[in-house]
Amino acid sequence: MRYGAIDIGSNAVRLLIAEVNPETKPVEFKKEALIRVPLRLGDDAFIDHHISKPKFDNMVKTMQAFRNLMDVYRVSDYMACATSAMRDADNGADIVKACRKVGVDIQIIDGGKEAKIIYNSHLQDKMDADKVYLYIDVGGGSTEISLFADGKLVASKSFNLGTIRILDNQDSPDTWDDMKQWVRDHTKKYKHIYGIGTGGNINKLSRIANDKADKPMSYAKLRAIYQHLNAYSLKDRIHVLGLKQDRADVIIPAAEIFLTIMKVGRLKNIVAPRVGLVDGIIQTLIDNNLQK
Repeated sequence: MRYGAIDIGSNAVRLLIAEVNPETKPVEFKKEALIRVPLRLGDDAFIDHHISKPKFDNMVKTMQAFRNLMDVYRVSDYMACATSAMRDADNGADIVKACRKVGVDIQIIDGGKEAKIIYNSHLQDKMDADKVYLYIDVGGGSTEISLFADGKLVASKSFNLGTIRILDNQDSPDTWDDMKQWVRDHTKKYKHIYGIGTGGNINKLSRIANDKADKPMSYAKLRAIYQHLNAYSLKDRIHVLGLKQDRADVIIPAAEIFLTIMKVGRLKNIVAPRVGLVDGIIQTLIDNNLQK
């Protein structure tokens, strides 16, 4: 049995195809294929609030390709979720309609639902019930922050602050201030807070810092990596450091968001479990179809 998960983000569009074993308790899945296409819908959505015809057409072609791959893999169920860029685009509904014609039904979800789906990737299983955690997901268009204490979700908020927005100068000082104030207000009564970060950029930063996905990265270590990367031009980050073209620019504002939250929230370290929206979508499909 195979399930498909499609994440239509502001920077990239992803398809995860997973093989599900319904015999295990709890039901487990194994990743079979992961395809990532850097469409950069956010460049249009955040500046013009409209997806241009070239990106509109490429989006439909990508969904057609994903549909074909899901058919070849004999996917029995799937879910496609679009986030910040499609929320901001005035023609998001037109894209949904066009993609439905090629066999992919897309849900445009808000930041709160996006965060809930990501939690569903069993993030809480990685948490100690006696500890306090600040969970941070940094995307191209938005940042979701959630506080966990005593093994429960205490508070969660989505901010229109993401890597593509910052690169396109579409971030506002007020949003930065709102985010910092929210973090201060919700962390001030706790002495020790541990960070959990998700998204492609923190995964890459964690890989640069150490080879183990679950090894914590200190504030000082993350700041040193950020300063090292920022000392290179975009061109040299690609050709000298070997970063992918669509990662070499966004990794800088992503690090700035993580460092800001870690400093304001007094987080000594952060761990990147390398899960994301697509993992949460697969788990959501399992819960909907099999777990009950």
